[in-house]
Amino acid sequence: MIKSMTGFGRCEIQQDSKKFTVELKSVNHRYLDVNIRMPKKLNFFETSIRTLLKSYANRGKVDIFITYEDLSQAQSSVKYNPLIAAEYVKYFKQMEEEFGLENDISVSALARFPEVLTMEEQVEDEEELWNGLKKALEGAFTQFVETRITEGENLKKDILAKLTFLEQEVSAVEERSPQIVAEYRQKLEEKVAELLADTQMEENRLAAEVILYADKICTDEEVVRLKSHVVHMKETLQSDEAGIGRKLDFIAQEMNREANTILSKSSDLIISNIAIDLKTEIEKIREQVQNVE
Repeated sequence: MIKSMTGFGRCEIQQDSKKFTVELKSVNHRYLDVNIRMPKKLNFFETSIRTLLKSYANRGKVDIFITYEDLSQAQSSVKYNPLIAAEYVKYFKQMEEEFGLENDISVSALARFPEVLTMEEQVEDEEELWNGLKKALEGAFTQFVETRITEGENLKKDILAKLTFLEQEVSAVEERSPQIVAEYRQKLEEKVAELLADTQMEENRLAAEVILYADKICTDEEVVRLKSHVVHMKETLQSDEAGIGRKLDFIAQEMNREANTILSKSSDLIISNIAIDLKTEIEKIREQVQNVE
């Protein structure tokens, strides 16, 4: 199944008083490059998130955005530090004795001193947190894969249409090649007749010259290989093989190589134009293949 490297997914899960929202998007990349943005209290799940994503995607630059809300009333609690309070009271008494001052400290005043009373966040249950987060991740990842498959099918249709065009152009090269040799022979005969007038040129020598020219411009091997690459790419697109992007890219490079050779060998305007069309279409295929996972 062909998948695009472009995708998007979103899922929101509320489990008891905890609410998780996961969004992710991706673009094409040579490898799997993951960037995660999430609250600090979820940072220790980063490795687990990356491991989970690998079962859904092999390549692409993926950005994941996670938000977490605790809707319960008991998100934090007040902690009383008696040792700190005792230290304050001890030194207040010492100051009273040393300087003869009135010790007018009250409970409310003492409570306002640093570290006597502190706000402390409730310790979260890691397993409970992960279970909720995992559900949101799996929901977003599933939607993410679905969009990649949909986009992949569109890429597949487009690439197959371009491959059909390549086959037509390659057939045109095959049909034109014998005509070039025949036209060259005719021009050669006319040129010889014009230069030598009544003198007769040996048929063997004329044939040898035509053979040399035909061998020089022959693109039979390139045409056969190009047709083979087109068939191979079609079969790869239709297969259930996973992660075919790199393979398709390699085939496209080989197709481009054959088109270049056809163009360099050609001395015929028609075949040169066909070869240019081949190169242009192959380049479009390569651009599309860059988006295949």
